Amino acid sequence: MTAKKKPKVYITRKLPDAVETRMRELFDAELNIDDAPRSVPELIAAVKTADVLVPTVTDRIDAALIEQAGPQMKLIASFSNGTDHIDVEAAARKGITVTNTPNVLTEDTADMTMALILAVPRRLGEGARVLTDKPGEWAGWSPTWMLGRRIHGKRIGIVGMGRIGTAVARRAKAFGLSIHYHNRKRVNPAVEDELEATYWESLDQMLARVDIVSVNCPSTPATFHLISARRLALLQPTAYLVNTARGDVVDEAALIKCLREGRIAGAGLDVFENEPAVNPRLIKLANEGKVVLLPHMSSATIEGRVDMGDKVIINIRTFIDGHRPPNRVLPGR
Repeated sequence: MTAKKKPKVYITRKLPDAVETRMRELFDAELNIDDAPRSVPELIAAVKTADVLVPTVTDRIDAALIEQAGPQMKLIASFSNGTDHIDVEAAARKGITVTNTPNVLTEDTADMTMALILAVPRRLGEGARVLTDKPGEWAGWSPTWMLGRRIHGKRIGIVGMGRIGTAVARRAKAFGLSIHYHNRKRVNPAVEDELEATYWESLDQMLARVDIVSVNCPSTPATFHLISARRLALLQPTAYLVNTARGDVVDEAALIKCLREGRIAGAGLDVFENEPAVNPRLIKLANEGKVVLLPHMSSATIEGRVDMGDKVIINIRTFIDGHRPPNRVLPGR
């Protein structure tokens, strides 16, 4: 009996060794050993010959690219939670199934969100640089030096109360913050009771009344610049904004203007509107202690990446076996 031919799987970035090893065992997998981002011509060549494409959030899988796919290409198994980098509707029209890796990065992202919620008001970045940038110049403890803001007792407004937003709320409550949230719809009453959370149907009204804003909603056409210049103007001058979701949810230029003019107290950003480019004005603000910047690392744990890889493998195997993959993404979702 002839052995069943392994599907050809093209992986756009380097994945954890354990994931790549398993991929090679199960599939005819083409790896990206040097981890260099693939160019558009390379991606076009891949979709013309591969059975399965495994992209990441840094790959733009748009309609033009999908249209180039060969007839054998039937699955895009994204190594990501979000799918805003993929034109899911174009894939559906081409008869290509799209999957993602949800429910894996929730706790890791919530941890880093909480870290930024602490880092910005308590000036952790500035404090660390005092010891590393000018060693030996620290004069010692002083009653009025490096004063930040207490977060206990403050109000946090969570924009997007999905899995990550809810996980952030649980952490924030443990730190003594009062939970407020805006979402397309109210969360389960049991969760609301557990968190003692206040629901705001109006995002504008919530923003005007909270001390810390945590952006945790997905990137969609409806959330592009959701935190706009007008909405940033609603924040109190003592308020802080933290974004670990997607850069384009916040109007970055307007945020920079607010920070520069002192109309909000500070910001913590793990994502940027034009990644991997970071606006030089943000870097200048970071050097001045007005913002904490991280290089899109909120989900970066070994455990999280391996779990993502496992989900990609399960999605591919299920699809190849003729079944509906567990993490299929439908158009319009």
